[in-house]
Amino acid sequence: MLIRLENDHFHTVEDRFTAVDDDAALTGDGAVLLSLTRFEADGAALLAAGRDVGVRIGPADRIEALAPVLPSLALVALEFPKYRDGRAYSSAVLLRERYGFDGEVRAVGDVQIDQAWNMVRCGFDAFETTVGPNAWAAAARRYRHVYQASADNRAPAFVERARVVRDAVATVG
Repeated sequence: MLIRLENDHFHTVEDRFTAVDDDAALTGDGAVLLSLTRFEADGAALLAAGRDVGVRIGPADRIEALAPVLPSLALVALEFPKYRDGRAYSSAVLLRERYGFDGEVRAVGDVQIDQAWNMVRCGFDAFETTVGPNAWAAAARRYRHVYQASADNRAPAFVERARVVRDAVATVG
């Protein structure tokens, strides 16, 4: 199941991307999802042909390899090969904060509901998971306060406190 976060709402969507194995023929003219290796071989031609292209990044792949072509990509899928491997979090933050990628950042692989809150904080906006959108939304919104800035642009607790104090002083003053 593919869940997407749009306008602060989680909902199930149809995946318009077809995953293409490295040794499979490229057929049709729809959106494709390729490994980094396959993208390096065929990506320029697919982009030149006007196709929507996504790249799947494994834990050993360097996200920096995509920097020059990120504005042309529709999707970057970051792989979680197992629950305790968190390298994809760093890649998501780099995509959003360093490279300003505004396309879809999708979590794929061993994506667990316990990770929802952190994934959203790091900039993921699509999730391949086995749970429904309501359960995913509840997990992603589990905590009201955050203590540091991240890719989700939520105000840290100390900023919220300062705002409350400033508003209280303005009301009294």
